[in-house]
Amino acid sequence: METSQEKLYTADDLWELSRDGKSRELVRGVIVDMAPTGVVHSILAMRIGYFLLAYVDEHQLGYVTAAEAGYILSTDPTIVRAPDVGFVSKARLKPPIPKKFMPFAPDLAVEVVSPGDSASEIIEKVTEYLAAGTRVVWVVYPDTKTAHIYNAANKDRIEIVQATGTLDGGDVLPGFKLPMQDIFRDLES
Repeated sequence: METSQEKLYTADDLWELSRDGKSRELVRGVIVDMAPTGVVHSILAMRIGYFLLAYVDEHQLGYVTAAEAGYILSTDPTIVRAPDVGFVSKARLKPPIPKKFMPFAPDLAVEVVSPGDSASEIIEKVTEYLAAGTRVVWVVYPDTKTAHIYNAANKDRIEIVQATGTLDGGDVLPGFKLPMQDIFRDLES
């Protein structure tokens, strides 16, 4: 009996495919097309990125990336994820800055949940980030105006930040505080 095996792609393969301008991730060697996000999703990701960038630049802590930036989380099999917002400390990323994908996981990954995202898909991403060395993952839920915080130092605990709460940079971004109300201002439920 003959079986066919699907080709497993590498980060270099994904980079070459990206020349067509389409957004994709690589999940265990399989190319996954990414649909454009909704406007609320984009606004939330941009606001979080804006506040993070302002703080990181002011304190010269490192680099904040947008959704187009790929991070190699694994090479066997290859996983390249593109968080909606990422942060890498200066201590970990020394110049020159990579022209292709980041060769390691971000210190902080932010995922804004889209209507089409399943709970299992979100948990899969969080698990991949933490396994690859991401220290903190923020998962933002637009419908409930909440965030779930996953911390590598305490993988068994999920902190839930309510709409009136504040995202805290913890050990990754000491002193950083972002009220959820600043993220969700002017957005209807």
